[in-house]
Amino acid sequence: MTPFVIAIILSAALLHAVWNAIVKTAADRTTTLGLVALGHVIPGAAMVVLLPLPSAESFVYILLSTVVHFGYFFMLGQAYRHGDLSVVYPIARGIVPALVGLWALLFAGERLPLQAWGGIAVIAVAIQLSSWKALRSGVGRAALGFAAGTGLCISVYSVVDGIGVRLSGNTLSYWAWGAFLHLFIAGFVGWRKRDTLTRLPARVWLLGLAGGMVSMTAYGLVLFAKNFAPLGAVSALRETSVIFAALIGFVFLKEGNWMRRLGAAVLVALGVALIGLAV
Repeated sequence: MTPFVIAIILSAALLHAVWNAIVKTAADRTTTLGLVALGHVIPGAAMVVLLPLPSAESFVYILLSTVVHFGYFFMLGQAYRHGDLSVVYPIARGIVPALVGLWALLFAGERLPLQAWGGIAVIAVAIQLSSWKALRSGVGRAALGFAAGTGLCISVYSVVDGIGVRLSGNTLSYWAWGAFLHLFIAGFVGWRKRDTLTRLPARVWLLGLAGGMVSMTAYGLVLFAKNFAPLGAVSALRETSVIFAALIGFVFLKEGNWMRRLGAAVLVALGVALIGLAV
């Protein structure tokens, strides 16, 4: 894996942490997630008009990814309802790299070297360390179930999109259609929250839409990287977003313990190095 591809994925992880920080600070996270989805739809709509269609065979993957993303947003909203973000987020993201590596082996025939699996394991440990205090306080059954369901959805759409974008013939077009079809997620949340949407302050609308555009950019970078690197390795590097989120929480939200977060960041750097040198 070249330094350029690693830099692309880590940039995506940082952007992912930024939009999750926006959701974390929102008073109504379900509505904010709906606005984040809408933030995908608006630029996605413009892009599908301007860009050529992706290959016909990739549309099956775009539609499947849309369905799984719907499940992801539902699971994530329920997980935040039953548990704190500092508990839910590391569980959901921490299980993803190993699952993606497994799905990629089963469905895409990708075999990661042992050293890359070691890097994935180090990153998974770092993710849990970043929120160790919160995790030690206990996790409710509902929060644990929805967090695990969130992670499962992430792992599935990661592999679906990894295969789909390689078949598409045009990464930008695949990205655009995936973003545009967030219309169904935004529409569902909008219908559920129709009585409160008109009363939302302009600041909430702007933050949610901005978060969506940041999220869309982050995923576009990940899709680009999946053309050049194994899906399991891409996923592991992407999940460093948890560490970026922890550092953002410490610096800007005055959360947590800097020594533990710094230790997690060092472990992530080690995991990234192991993966980068292996693949």
